[in-house]
This record gives sequence, C-alpha cells and structure tokens, in this order.
Amino acid sequence: MSAHINYQTIMDHGKPAFAVVPYQDFMRLIGPAATIPHEVVGLVVKKNYSLLRAWREHLGITQAEMAKRLNVKQAAVSQQEAPDKKPRRATLEKWALALGISVEQLRE
Repeated sequence: MSAHINYQTIMDHGKPAFAVVPYQDFMRLIGPAATIPHEVVGLVVKKNYSLLRAWREHLGITQAEMAKRLNVKQAAVSQQEAPDKKPRRATLEKWALALGISVEQLRE
C-alpha cells in the first residue's frame, strides 16, 4: 500500500499541469538512485571526467585506494575511469559497491 502524499495541483486552462509535493516526499518518490551531487555533474561537464572518476574524486578517494577497494592495480582504475570508456554492468556494480552508491548513479 502506498503512503499518502500531500500535494498541490497547479491548473492550466482548467486542467492539471503540475503537482507540487514537499521535497522530502519527492526524494522518497524518486529514490536516492536518481540523485547525483552538483559537484559530480560539474566534474563531468567542465573537466570531461567519466562518472567513475568524478564520483571517486568527489568522495576524496585516490586511484590507489580505489584499486585496493576493487582488488585491482592502480593502472586498471585509470583505464576504467577514462572518459571514452563504457564500463560493463559488472564493472559498474563493483565500483558502486566500493563507493557506497547505487549502480544507477554511475550510469551516463
């Protein structure tokens, strides 16, 4: 059963056009997977970082530390987070677990 959400409807020419919900309810509806911090987006857009690298740097994790978390060499981390790479789902799952985020937050 779904929880009741208080919302306001904004009408346009007599028809519902928008629904305004409290932010807390909005975040519950979309879930944390849909959120990416502004800083992460900025690194992707302004510096052409991959989401992997942007998240790693945003969280203050070095490539060497990430390599330990993933049980790979630092060179592998560097290759995986290259901006032109399209990581496989298995790679994204490992990174998400190591970073403490969801796989959806790593999808471009």
